[in-house]
Amino acid sequence: MNPPPLLVTCGLPYTNGPCHLGHLRTYVPADAYVRYMRRAGEEVLFVCGSDNHGTPIVVSAEEAGTTPRALSEQYHKHFDETFKRMGVIFDRFGMTDDPTNHHRAQSIVKELEKNGYIYRQIVHQAYCTKCKRFLPDRYVEGVCPHCGKPARGDECDQGCGKHLEPGEIKDPVCKVCSTKAEFRDQEHYFFRLSAFKDFLLPYLDTVRGTSNARNYAIGWIRDELHDWCITRTLEWGVKFPGRDDLVVYVWVDAPIGYISFTEEWAKAHGKDWKRYWCGENRVTHFIGGDIIYHHTIFWPALLKGAGYGVPHAVVASGMLKVDDHKFSKSRGYVVWTNDDYLDRGLPADYLRYYLLAYTSHTKELNFSWSLFAERINNEVVNIFGNFVYRTLYFAQKEFGGIPPGSVDASIMAEIEKSLATVDALMRDYEFKGAVDAIMALAAFGNTYIQTNAPWKLVKTDREAAAHVIKNCVQLAKAVALLLEPVMPEAAQQCWVQLGYSDRIADHAISEATTMVMEATLAPPVPLFSKMDDDKVKELDALLQKRVAEANKKTEKIPVVTFEEFQKLDIRTGKVLSAEPVPKSNKLLKLMVDIGSETRQIVAGMQQFYRPEELVGTDVVVVTNLAPAKIFGVESNGMILAAGDSASLLVPLKPVEPGSKIR
Repeated sequence: MNPPPLLVTCGLPYTNGPCHLGHLRTYVPADAYVRYMRRAGEEVLFVCGSDNHGTPIVVSAEEAGTTPRALSEQYHKHFDETFKRMGVIFDRFGMTDDPTNHHRAQSIVKELEKNGYIYRQIVHQAYCTKCKRFLPDRYVEGVCPHCGKPARGDECDQGCGKHLEPGEIKDPVCKVCSTKAEFRDQEHYFFRLSAFKDFLLPYLDTVRGTSNARNYAIGWIRDELHDWCITRTLEWGVKFPGRDDLVVYVWVDAPIGYISFTEEWAKAHGKDWKRYWCGENRVTHFIGGDIIYHHTIFWPALLKGAGYGVPHAVVASGMLKVDDHKFSKSRGYVVWTNDDYLDRGLPADYLRYYLLAYTSHTKELNFSWSLFAERINNEVVNIFGNFVYRTLYFAQKEFGGIPPGSVDASIMAEIEKSLATVDALMRDYEFKGAVDAIMALAAFGNTYIQTNAPWKLVKTDREAAAHVIKNCVQLAKAVALLLEPVMPEAAQQCWVQLGYSDRIADHAISEATTMVMEATLAPPVPLFSKMDDDKVKELDALLQKRVAEANKKTEKIPVVTFEEFQKLDIRTGKVLSAEPVPKSNKLLKLMVDIGSETRQIVAGMQQFYRPEELVGTDVVVVTNLAPAKIFGVESNGMILAAGDSASLLVPLKPVEPGSKIR
């Protein structure tokens, strides 16, 4: 009986920012795996799509002055095009906001309700009295109830990493207007995740994939499983069935996108999507290490509860570091796929090779331009590129191409050994080991041609020299076939230089042991060029500049002691008069009553306030600041204001001028 088809998915990129190396840590290995498995004879479907819902996209759209749908379409196109530029080719790349996913998500929610896995509950949710709305997820920030670190509404992102339900966060503050939020009652819907503990433990004992995914999930399940709130008070998203005021949580409809994208592909190709999702399947999820919980606990439980098949394997990548620092866009430790790499003319194949060959898939990957150049020059150029060029150059120069004759049994045996090694490693998601084995075969070829020196042999025994070159060409063919999942463009170029006119991707891996036949070849050209020092320095300088600029924005404010703070004399005051400072378009000269006296203070707020509207206003003043002359006018104090628009700090209730701020 034939096994079910292999369905491979990748974690969905979120459509509120551009593609970076952190994304590719997942997508490139998944693409290499799919390419290999297809050419190993498997029936494979490769689907992905953009994740379009949730509060971060709503917040980003509001900041950009556009709609969530328009923003999602913009970044959906960006990711689709970027993946193709990187050689990551999906059979279907959909959107979670498209009708198919709305329908499938609502269908699954209804099935879960029917099966008794969804219930209603009143929760205390953060509410902003100024914005006049409930604050789901990224609209609210506060303190994690578990570890006390700063957290956002649905996750402790700076501390313990735990998922937070609505109402759990402490000291909530509205992220939009910085107003302290209050808790109000609201009805929401919960998924009975706690009911699946007895299913999940044995399931995780059998699920394939990487050990980091299984072990992480087992640790969570043995602790305690909490039910998940699966609705949010947003207009943007998939409507919860029967409720116009609630949408399903993004972590419900986003993974359901895997099913929806399969449906869309199947409809376009006259196939049955249920072959991939119902009953026994081989659904294999490639994900980042930060979303293991969702894919190994929440998602399988959701599928089980709705009567679908559960994932066959979960492959989780290690995290990414840039220049030996934790990946961080805010601190500048980021490499943008287009701006920093592809748009600068660098080959996608080089980056694919580095991401697959640097370290084991589950380990932390460090990217720096110097390390990148070193690996490319020493391995890709000097081993594989050098072997292919010197082989084909000598073959064409001396024999006009591939000479007739047989290939040594020992050469075929070496190739067969490499095929077996690579196959086992690829099927076990050990991509670095597989790449190392492929490069070892190329290194074997380099050693073989160097040891047998056909350039010397041809002077005394032309037939023997031809035999050596025939063996080398067979090795080059084998390496090209094996390396295509890693470096598809370079493998195709090598294939053409070997005398073939079709696509190497259409040939089975097993053809590595099919003997190369006599053929006329054109003069070869080098497959690769080295990364020169000047280019590396230029790229590294770009990264260091970004880090320096980010550090300026995030420089730590020095900590002061309470005794140092007490040295400041901060009091309330009342503005008695205000007028522009001559020859300045920013400064106002204010006369301020601070109780014991009237102070003259110069403040940079002319572009924000008319002088007359300030008269009579209560303000907060630092009174013991050293006097200073500004535009020739003496200033004796500082009026406190916040933000780029100089919003004045004012007492909430009337107080006498001169009242001390405590």
